Amino acid sequence: MLEDHLGNPISTTSTNARDAYVKGVDLFLAASVGAEDAFLAAIDADQGFALPYAALARTRQTLARPAEAKETLALAQSLSAGVTEREAGQINILGLLISGKGPLAYQAARPHLVDYPRDLMVAQTCTGVFGLIGFSGLPGREAEHLALTTWLAPHYGDHWWFLTQHAFAQMECGQLSPAEESITKALQGNSKNANAAHYRAHLFYENAQTEAGYEFLTDWLSRYDKRGPLHCHLSWHCALWALTAGDIDSMWQIIDSHVAPGGAWGPPLNIVTDMTALLYRASIAGVDVSPERWQIVSEFATKSFPNPGVAFADTHAALAHAMAGNQDAVSKIKVAAKGAAGDLVSKLAEAFAAIGTGEWQGAIEHLTVAMRDHARIGGSRAQRDLIEFAMANALVQTGRADEARRLLSMRRPLIPAAQGILGL
Repeated sequence: MLEDHLGNPISTTSTNARDAYVKGVDLFLAASVGAEDAFLAAIDADQGFALPYAALARTRQTLARPAEAKETLALAQSLSAGVTEREAGQINILGLLISGKGPLAYQAARPHLVDYPRDLMVAQTCTGVFGLIGFSGLPGREAEHLALTTWLAPHYGDHWWFLTQHAFAQMECGQLSPAEESITKALQGNSKNANAAHYRAHLFYENAQTEAGYEFLTDWLSRYDKRGPLHCHLSWHCALWALTAGDIDSMWQIIDSHVAPGGAWGPPLNIVTDMTALLYRASIAGVDVSPERWQIVSEFATKSFPNPGVAFADTHAALAHAMAGNQDAVSKIKVAAKGAAGDLVSKLAEAFAAIGTGEWQGAIEHLTVAMRDHARIGGSRAQRDLIEFAMANALVQTGRADEARRLLSMRRPLIPAAQGILGL
């Protein structure tokens, strides 16, 4: 029996299948183009090898192709009778995740990682901004993420994928210096790793290094295929820095070419959340955002997420609907929000409905409740600054600019208070 690149036994005797599978895993973990083709090559080399089917299903799920993901998963499950215990556990966990049973997948993943900590494809599901911990909707998820990566650290050493995820967990818990050391090593280990470039951008953001961040990411993106899963979101970071620097022309060029519906290539989740955040942060900075732009995002959100259930998407969709004047769609989210963070999504929908109609005091009251633990909706601190800035802007609109400054100085002390909010 052969082994993968981390020493895990795998159920194939074909070195070609093993090598193609390993290549696919690395491309998937780096958010690079080509993972799908590599897994298909592994299947061609050994059609009885279950793991490439499972990894291909997971890849297709992350690319927002759920029907294909489920069909491919079924093929992996049909081959699971002769696999190792670790492989069977991985197929089961990926199956739970792909079938929409995230909490059950996480419950199965934790004991699995105790037995097989170097099972990359299972560890990956738990980590990162959109992982099973990140999207759990539960309190304390940032600390839990860091606890997991800290526990995994002895099993991975300087592996570039692990250091990438550990760096993100560190910075989201405020450990910026350790995060910089981790992400620097991660990029040295694999300079083509889009997840590492992404989290390096987050570190620039957290340190309020606008010029350095913009320069780094613009250069890195020039070598990243637009078909890459993170191209849209990395472009969001660049557009946000252009806004912060006052380069509005560049901001719109980036938005229209790489972030907006029709211009972006990326999962619908990124398009909805990134477009909503960009347009709102631009609007509170005094940039003229046309009603047509809001309407386009609102319609795209309705098409992509017709039924509430993904807290991070629903939160942004509610704001897009409110700014487009589509109060019925906001009300649907407020009433039908579900999941562990459903209560928080409903409260934010109420806040955004009030913002949409200029009821600033009502918005403040709802946002005050939501800000107790808005990490529960998912996303990074940089993304959830949308909520912080919405609250600050509402305070400004009611003549309480000093209070807005105090709020941001306490909650986001390293982020300039005047980052785009009129009156500050």
